[in-house]
Amino acid sequence: MAQVTLRINGFNYTLGCPDGEESHLHAMAEEVVKRIDTAKASVGQSGESRMLVMAALMLADDLFESRKRVAELEAEPAGAPAKPDRKLATRINRMAKRAEDIAADLEHP
Repeated sequence: MAQVTLRINGFNYTLGCPDGEESHLHAMAEEVVKRIDTAKASVGQSGESRMLVMAALMLADDLFESRKRVAELEAEPAGAPAKPDRKLATRINRMAKRAEDIAADLEHP
C-alpha cells in the first residue's frame, strides 16, 4: 500500500492507496482543487469544511449529469441516427446548393 500526501486548499492530507494508483489519486485531488478554486472565485475563502462540501457538491453534480447523459445514450436504440447539428446541416445545405448552381452553370453556359 502506497502513501500519498495531497495538498488541498493549503492543507496536507496523507492517504493510503493501492500501489500504482498514486497518479490517479493525485488526478482526483486536482479535480477537488479545481472545484475549491471555483467556489473561492464565486463566494470567497471560507472555512475548510465548507470549501470541501462545496467541492463535493460540484463533483456530485458533474457525476449526476454524467450518469443522466449515459442513461439517455443507453436509452437510444442501437444504430439510431445522431441528433443533427444545425450549424453543420446549414453549411452542408449551402455547399450542396452551391454545387448545384455550379453544375447548372456548366450545363447552360
